[in-house]
Amino acid sequence: MGEAGRTPDKSEGHVRAESGRLAPEPPPRRLHVGITGHRAEHPGFAYQSATITAVLASLFDVIDEAVLATPTVPGAGPIASTRLHSLLADGTDTIAAELALARGYELVAPLPFGRRLNKTINALPIDADDARSLLSGGEARDARSQARAEDIRRISDRARILSLADQDDAVAALFLDKLDHPEDKSKAQRFVAEASRRVATAGRILIEQSDVLLAVWDGVSTAHVGGTGHTIAAALNLGCPVVWIDIRDPGGWRLLDGPEALVDRATNDGQARPAALAVLIQSFLSPTSRPGHPGLATLAHERWRSRSNRLMHAYRRVEVLFGGRSDRSRLRSLVQRYAPFGEAVPIESEAPIAAASILPLGDPKLQAAIQGQVTTRFRWSDAVSAYLSDAYRSGMIVNFILSSLAIIVGIAYLPLVSPDHKWKFALVELVLLSAILVITAIGQRRRLHGRWFETRRLAEYLRHSPILLTLGAARAPGRWPVGTQTSWPEFYARQTLRSVGLPQTVMTGTYLRAVLTDLLDPHVTGQRDYHFEKARRLTTVHYSLDRLSKRLFQAAVVSVCLYLLLFAGTTMGSLPDEPVAQLSKTFTVLGVLFPTFGAGIAGIRYFGDFERFAAISEVTAEKLDRVHKRILDLLRAADSALHYDSVAAIAHAADDIVFAEIENWQAVFGSKQIAVPV
Repeated sequence: MGEAGRTPDKSEGHVRAESGRLAPEPPPRRLHVGITGHRAEHPGFAYQSATITAVLASLFDVIDEAVLATPTVPGAGPIASTRLHSLLADGTDTIAAELALARGYELVAPLPFGRRLNKTINALPIDADDARSLLSGGEARDARSQARAEDIRRISDRARILSLADQDDAVAALFLDKLDHPEDKSKAQRFVAEASRRVATAGRILIEQSDVLLAVWDGVSTAHVGGTGHTIAAALNLGCPVVWIDIRDPGGWRLLDGPEALVDRATNDGQARPAALAVLIQSFLSPTSRPGHPGLATLAHERWRSRSNRLMHAYRRVEVLFGGRSDRSRLRSLVQRYAPFGEAVPIESEAPIAAASILPLGDPKLQAAIQGQVTTRFRWSDAVSAYLSDAYRSGMIVNFILSSLAIIVGIAYLPLVSPDHKWKFALVELVLLSAILVITAIGQRRRLHGRWFETRRLAEYLRHSPILLTLGAARAPGRWPVGTQTSWPEFYARQTLRSVGLPQTVMTGTYLRAVLTDLLDPHVTGQRDYHFEKARRLTTVHYSLDRLSKRLFQAAVVSVCLYLLLFAGTTMGSLPDEPVAQLSKTFTVLGVLFPTFGAGIAGIRYFGDFERFAAISEVTAEKLDRVHKRILDLLRAADSALHYDSVAAIAHAADDIVFAEIENWQAVFGSKQIAVPV
């Protein structure tokens, strides 16, 4: 990694901190709303359309007021305009889109098909000739079909579009086949099944990108794949709250916060509903922390450094000394140079970020957004976390070493000086013990353990994000971990990734293959190999420390036995008394020294928990290897056989593995606060 280069100015997304270092600006806080609902041809929609429009407008009023009333949070970014995600189907979607655009919202549309096919299907052409004309860029003869096509085109032009066009040829063929043979119900069923699956996939993207889902639904069934009820059920299962507007009584909308709410459909209290929705909206724009915790201000107050501190390499030195690698010097420099977060300098660990810019048909703005909003913050948090990790873990290693030295120094005077000079050794012992207390106090006062945990969580969330971003996928709202002390790392990461948003691109088989080949597989195999090597290294460290600890205790036993043999010799008269008496103090020191350092080594081994970390890494590597094999299976297929949902499922699987590893790592080190080594 290179050192920091030129100094970016504020226009590049940075502000100068008081220390003279640069800190990335916090991401803007933005609310993301999803919309789903019945189409215009639904039997009850036309009758209630005016009321539905009014209710949606009133809900947007509540949302706008709640966003404006969101309190200022230290360390948080400014409030940005609300973003609406919609599939832009005729009916509920288009009504909400028009209302949102009139309020200055951003409109984003994950379309289940390419734009032309999406327009054609949603125009509801009356025959195959009109469908073929619309597919070729022409007009439909039927006035109502043409009007619907124009409405869809007009509103699509005002939105950021992600088109899932990877199966357009197959879907278009099924659609035309259905229209060519209107009497054949089986052909219609085949088209509906495939189209519904595509709509459900786009609906999954909409849910993943939304904080709350507004849904206009008749409450009849959740079984129809891709339908409104199915989307509501999927949202609740993924942890996305839903505002249900019953088409039979639009004014009696209610807030659903879990799958069980679909069973209990009691109406919410009319006066409490807007207030409850406002509280929910504001919760998406502010992280939670326990009283007294600095929250988001944690990152804003951190100092970025270009390299690690040589005085804080004790933990990593233990790994190098006992890691079992003989091809490099175990006394080599361990100084780490942190990536220059303010420059677009590619480094090996960020290969997915660099590859994102060369994807065929990719969004040309995506690479700039990833670099400016994700990479910068990742490099910052990664460097800060690495520095804090050195400080916290090395502090504890030094404490174990100092505690052993303090004990030995306290009795080392016995064979060396007379009791009159013991005070000199006691003074050194006092210094060592005081150093332990100072290190512990500094670690606790500066919250090294908590800050390390929080910044590491943030860095790992951002490290793996470019792959999902290039697919328009995201971790669902209810699938994010929950911190015990604070949720600011998760909040900061979500807002950073949401600020990038969906790529404005067309998903094709060629694009999906490039994602698999250039981004996903190199990332998976790289992480797999890293974890296999980490598991080997940490296992070696564990057993090497264990062996050394045992050897020291065995040496203690040998020294005690040797003294007893010498003493027995004097008792039996075979050895002179005076030399053995002079050696007794030396053997006393040795009898304390060996087990003391053995216990210290065992303490380091316990604190480092190398064996459990090795097991976590080995399990992670094996999971990633299975994902790699799944990728190879997909890559053997033709481009036409690559489905977006299959590629996205593999990307989510890799993401889940990473998150599970983070949670397991936290479970191991979570209770290991910096403390006096007793």
